[in-house]
Amino acid sequence: MQVTIDKNSGYCFGVEFAIKMAEDEMEQNDQLYCLGDIVHNDMEVSRLSAKGLVVIDREQLADLHDCKVLIRAHGEPPETYRTAIENNIELIDASCPVVLKLQHRVKSAFDKMEREEGQIVIYGKKGHAEVIGLTGQTLEKAIVVMEDSDLDKIDYSRPVTLFSQTTKSTKGFYEISQKIEERIQAAKQELNRETFNANDSICRQVSNREPQLHRFAQENDVILFVSGKKSSNGKALYQVCLAQNERSYFIENETEINPEWFQKDEKVGICGATSTPMWLMEQVKTYVESLEEGVLSA
Repeated sequence: MQVTIDKNSGYCFGVEFAIKMAEDEMEQNDQLYCLGDIVHNDMEVSRLSAKGLVVIDREQLADLHDCKVLIRAHGEPPETYRTAIENNIELIDASCPVVLKLQHRVKSAFDKMEREEGQIVIYGKKGHAEVIGLTGQTLEKAIVVMEDSDLDKIDYSRPVTLFSQTTKSTKGFYEISQKIEERIQAAKQELNRETFNANDSICRQVSNREPQLHRFAQENDVILFVSGKKSSNGKALYQVCLAQNERSYFIENETEINPEWFQKDEKVGICGATSTPMWLMEQVKTYVESLEEGVLSA
């Protein structure tokens, strides 16, 4: 078999930067707290845990004092920074620059919408770390939508400003945007920039992977998509692969591989989410190659 790892897969720069900051800090100290999983990949979280990274939640943060806490690439709401000041916590801020810029845009748009009695709508997963950071810029007034049923929460007689979680599907964003436009028109509102302002805030390092994966999935007989099951980006990109190649399989690691998926002399492509470490994809590649030497060559 010819086994290839997609050169465009693996960490986006935001996640890579956060992990580098964590590892650099742990070289100086035996332990570092991290607010939430640093990345949505259990194997990478376990690797860093062995080095001294301790994952905490917001309730635990409130009980900490006089220590260091890492803010991961997803960013945090203003409340986290207030808690840090009150408890004398030094924040190692690894918020992705793309996310920080979006937070500032959401805050500015929210201030404008408050003056105009409008609404901020965020296309994203409710409860996702990045979305929590974004809604925090709006005093928790933002409406989070992902399914069609969520659209009922919007008042279409009032102005709407739409943003997206940076790791969502571009296709999904424009579909939601179109449905909001249709509902505004159905409410007999004039459709213009004052009544509806849609902002495609998806990270291009993420969205550009969709056409790249589109080609990669077509070029291989079998696709192994490696991702943590908690990764929103992973779920979206896997669907891109599956749409192009029905022999695409979502796995967290090599233990989930079924040898019956492969036949001799086939091309196997390995790819992953923006939260998938390269070392894990290489581990999967090594395992598949060992199958060829053993089971498949029998």
